[in-house]
Parts: sequence; structure tokens; C-alpha cells
Amino acid sequence: MASAREIRRRIKSVKNIAQVTRALQAVSASKARRAQEAVMSTRAYAQAAWKVLTDLSQQVGADSRLHPLFEQRPVKTLGLVLASGDRGLCGAFNYNLVRVAVEFLKRQNTPVKVITIGKKGRELMWRRGFHIVSEFSGLPAAPGVTDVRAIARAVIDGYTSGEYDMVYLVYADFINTLVQKPTIQRLLPLKTTELETQAMSEHAVVARPERAATDYIYEPSPRAILDVIVPRFTELQIYQAVLESLASEHSARMVAMRNATESAQDLVGTLTLRYNKARQQGITSELLDIAGGAEALAQATAA
Repeated sequence: MASAREIRRRIKSVKNIAQVTRALQAVSASKARRAQEAVMSTRAYAQAAWKVLTDLSQQVGADSRLHPLFEQRPVKTLGLVLASGDRGLCGAFNYNLVRVAVEFLKRQNTPVKVITIGKKGRELMWRRGFHIVSEFSGLPAAPGVTDVRAIARAVIDGYTSGEYDMVYLVYADFINTLVQKPTIQRLLPLKTTELETQAMSEHAVVARPERAATDYIYEPSPRAILDVIVPRFTELQIYQAVLESLASEHSARMVAMRNATESAQDLVGTLTLRYNKARQQGITSELLDIAGGAEALAQATAA
């Protein structure tokens, strides 16, 4: 059994860890609240963007003649965009994202090129031997659309140049503070008549595939507007995925740190009980030694 001094040192160490995890929990709770507000505020914009894009594509026919990002071609190389976190201490959040991505890629029969958002995703995918062509990390705590523009440009340029023939997006869909769902859906090519397979479709209005009853007049022309809105919409999907993963990451870290704090408190209670037992045993042993010494002295004096 460990000595009382050793147990006391361990209690102090566990209490210090509990203070750190409690502080991280408070910081993550604040960041999670802001990230959740950002996610909820952008979902409405994503819905409106889907509606406009769907109407435009139905008016002139969604094919490669409209915009290269509508082009359907045989898949020779697959692109994967993985939105993970930069840091750990968030439970199995990053591992679950990578696990879903790896399971999906193992079912593919084509070469894969990976674009990672976040250091943890890059490290885990690199260890598994995947070809990482681009890596983005160090996004701000509250990223804006301009912060993901370079990511969107890398994806769009890779698709239009033929480096990828299809691009998928892996992210953590934020359900609530306790539930974050790893999700994988197609990012490119865009096909508004198959909304359920497209990235961020769970936050978009499911538009009817047939032509709308009312034709809108667009200036200068639907095709000219598509040249602007299609890249912006692809950028929006990546941005929304980053916000979803960011809110999920902070929520997962808050829950993980809360669990760690509670476990530390339970361990302190267990160690305190062991410390009291060890201290009581030490006092009992000392009393027995004193009593034994006194008895031996009394016998020696009587003799």
C-alpha cells in the first residue's frame, strides 16, 4: 500500500489537473456557444442559396455548358475534403471523423487525393498513408467566408483542371451539444436535382426537380449569374462545413473536459479515503509501537 505522503502528493496532482480541465471546460463552453450561434445563423443563408441555385439551373438546364462545376465525368481520381480540428482534448471527435473518411475511401476503387482542414485530420490521415495534396490549419476562432476562400479555390481549381473528377466533403454535423454526427457527402459536381446526395443538404430546402411554375427574370442572364454564384455556393458549402465541425469540436471538448473534471473529483474522493486509511494505519502502528515499548520497559523494570 502506498504511503500517506505518496497519496497526498497524488491528491494534489489530481486537484491541479481538475483545475486545468475545469478551466478548459469554461473556455470551450464560451467558444461552443459562439460557434453554435454562427452555425444557426448561416443555415438560413445556405437554404436561400440552394433555392436560388436550383431555380437558376432549372431555367437553363444544369449541365457542363452552364458551368464546369456541373460537369459529370467518369471518376478516375477522387478528391476528399476533411474538416477536422487543430487540437485534441475533445474526446473521439477527430478520430470519429477520420474513421468515417477511411471507411468510405476503402470502398472506393479509384486513387484518392486528400485536402485536410485542421492539424489533427492531417496527422491521422498521413499516418494511414493517404496522399495529402493540400493542408489548411490555424483558422481563426470565429472564421469568416474569406478565411475559407483559399480552401474553396484549391478545390474548385483541382476539379476544373481535372485533378479530381468528384469531390466529397467530410465534416461533423452539429446536432446538439451532446451529439455530433460525422457526415460525408458529395461536394462536386453540383447536381441540384439530387439534393439529398449533396453536401450540406440536410440544411437546404429540398427543391422540386421540375421547373418552377413561375419564371423569374434575371439580369444580366441566368448563365452570367451562375458564373458568379456557383463558385460562391461551393465556397459557402465548405464554410458551412467548417462552422459545423467547429461547433461540434468545441461542444465535444466541453463535454470531454466536464467528464474529465468529474472523474478527477471522483478520484480525489477515492484517494482521500485511501489517504485517511493509510494515515489511520500509520497512527495505529505508532500507538502499538509505543504501547509495546512501554510494556517492555515495565517488564524490564519489574525484573
